[in-house]
Amino acid sequence: MLSAITLESVHQEIIDLKTILSKVFTATKETLDFEETASYINTSKSYLYKLTSQGLIPHYKPNGKKLYFKRSELDEWALKNKAFSADELEQKAANHIAGGSK
Repeated sequence: MLSAITLESVHQEIIDLKTILSKVFTATKETLDFEETASYINTSKSYLYKLTSQGLIPHYKPNGKKLYFKRSELDEWALKNKAFSADELEQKAANHIAGGSK
């Protein structure tokens, strides 16, 4: 027996496909707008606004209004201040004691 296809289930599938297509499109762009950036870095728009207003995240305002972001700079920003693993810290300490590179 086939399950009944409801209008609601079709509508939900369309919404899901729209979300997937939007993510794929955003994933291929180098320059993101404000909403795309909030989604890309998985944060709220209000927190992203706070980051930009305090100059804590790299961004561009070509006309003094709308904000744009470079994906590569967002990736670099997200990966700064690395937290080293215990093994990495142990290796750094051993290198330092042995007089190797810091």
